Amino acid sequence: MSMKFKAYLPSLALAAVIGAGAVIALAPPSSAPAVAAAAAPAWTVDKAASSLGFDALEADTGQAFKGLFGKWDAKIAFDPANLTGSSVAVTVDVTDMKSDFDDATESFPWPEWMNAASFPTATYTATAFKDLGGGNYEADGVLKIKGVEQKVVLPFTLAITGDTAKMSGQVEVDRTVFTVGTGKWAGDDFIGKKVMIKAAVTAKRAG
Repeated sequence: MSMKFKAYLPSLALAAVIGAGAVIALAPPSSAPAVAAAAAPAWTVDKAASSLGFDALEADTGQAFKGLFGKWDAKIAFDPANLTGSSVAVTVDVTDMKSDFDDATESFPWPEWMNAASFPTATYTATAFKDLGGGNYEADGVLKIKGVEQKVVLPFTLAITGDTAKMSGQVEVDRTVFTVGTGKWAGDDFIGKKVMIKAAVTAKRAG
């Protein structure tokens, strides 16, 4: 073997090591691909025993008022033992809202408020949940109103007895983030910016 070739051997060895490392880095793992979590059992909402609405404040008078949605639906798949496979998707018909404050009922669909003609529905979807213990949970989801999406963490309590589940949750949001209340209503001179969304759901295990 020539001295020139012997001198070249270390370079070849280094290239081989680097090449092998590149192959190892690029090669797919030899283990089988991760299997997606099985879906949690589905639940059907008992509308007669459930409610979805909000609390707000008529700021100029200091009077609190409520709103309730008449038409909404929720697709729920939930299992406290399988939070990875759990999900919820709520759709609310904002054209059907009744309030104990008549002005709110009248103005709610206006362009300055919910603009119901262009955005007839609002949604909340979540696929990430946290068990806080003692029947307390958090849903990490996205609230979409008037085409504006905002991450919203919803704390809620849950009690499951047999095939019946009872959930209760509420979260405060700033309506102006979703451009709800524009023009002269953009401030909190008339209606407070903070709105408490409230849900009380009774559901039956499907199937």
